[in-house]
Amino acid sequence: MSDTAASYNVGGVKLARPFRALRLGHFGWNYRDSQAALHFYADLLGLIVSDEENFAHILQVEGEDIGDPMGYFLRYGHDHHAFVLFPYKAFAKSPRAPKHPGLETVSHIAWQVGTLREVTDAQAWLKERQIPIQRSGRDALGSNWQFAFPDPDRLGNELYYGMDQIGWDGASKPFTMVDFSGVKLPEKPIGGDFREVVKHLKDRNIDPRDGMHVRPEAEAKYNVGDVMLPRPFRIMRHGPVRMFVDDVARATRWYQEVIGLALTEEAEWRGHRCTFLRVNTEHHSVAIYPKALRAELPLDQACNCMAYGMQLGSYQQLRDGIAFLEENGVTIKYLPPELFPGIDYSAFAIDPDGHAIQLYYYMEQIGWDGQPRPASQRRKIENYSGWAHWPESLDALPDTYLGQVFQGPLG
Repeated sequence: MSDTAASYNVGGVKLARPFRALRLGHFGWNYRDSQAALHFYADLLGLIVSDEENFAHILQVEGEDIGDPMGYFLRYGHDHHAFVLFPYKAFAKSPRAPKHPGLETVSHIAWQVGTLREVTDAQAWLKERQIPIQRSGRDALGSNWQFAFPDPDRLGNELYYGMDQIGWDGASKPFTMVDFSGVKLPEKPIGGDFREVVKHLKDRNIDPRDGMHVRPEAEAKYNVGDVMLPRPFRIMRHGPVRMFVDDVARATRWYQEVIGLALTEEAEWRGHRCTFLRVNTEHHSVAIYPKALRAELPLDQACNCMAYGMQLGSYQQLRDGIAFLEENGVTIKYLPPELFPGIDYSAFAIDPDGHAIQLYYYMEQIGWDGQPRPASQRRKIENYSGWAHWPESLDALPDTYLGQVFQGPLG
């Protein structure tokens, strides 16, 4: 499958494939109890609901016993969504949704590219390599142009361009403006999104405030950098995604050759080979582990996703955030730091469906030479005793608080 010697003109630069993944865009779960999940991710972790959608109609399972059919789109910054919660029962009943052991509650990983042309060219490139396309077109919520395809372990990946941005008013694009059903990837240049928005607002007399999806907020009683918030931290970034796979070498090669991720580092823990791949300057966006390792960890043994990461704004926020979650009844676990090089202090919060959310404050950054920091120069930590035994403060590393910048405000 490898053709890395080929050259494609991407914005005037020759690359090995006709697109360049720029960052981890969004990730999602399929949930059995959406309201419990919303409480965990929105009320406790502080993600903001930007939109919701009834999936009973979309998946053609109306009238079925599917419980809550609503799907929820959440954000930590200005992207329309960085995280999605989809209704597990609705997808389980749908003939269009594949059922694969270990992936029933894992939705997909999405990678952002820089232009619409890269999306259309990438789809053709993948078809030439006999990689099946699962869906393609324009998403209704978020308005991003995208297509999806499976990795060797049948986890859905998505390449997309053009995510709606949520501004100071907190309103997403009103649903009355969303008429993208059946819209396919274009074969010729399109008009810009802003012109489209202006036309809809003028011709349809739409109230932009119809796009507000505000949940009741708790009292803002925590001082976070002199901004009062309902919790003592703020999520600043998301990822990495940690996956258990059948064949580490095969999965690693696929993410390198197909998505274009760079291999940052390999590690071995108790005889298990683990690989860490990056999409931009962070140490890794995806971590790949053998399924045999899963049995040696205190995690959900039925899920192929070890953990999904969320980065907090500071080391102090990490300590305070773990304490806050414990006070609110969330189970916190600690895993061997050898399994996540590039991150030092971290803890894993267990959500209502048993998924592990890795909370951390620091991710090692990779420079122009592509080399990670030598292990001998990394901070030595002991994670097992819990946050209460961590140091109250840390010496700065050269890349502390560097990387992708949160655009703010905090609240």
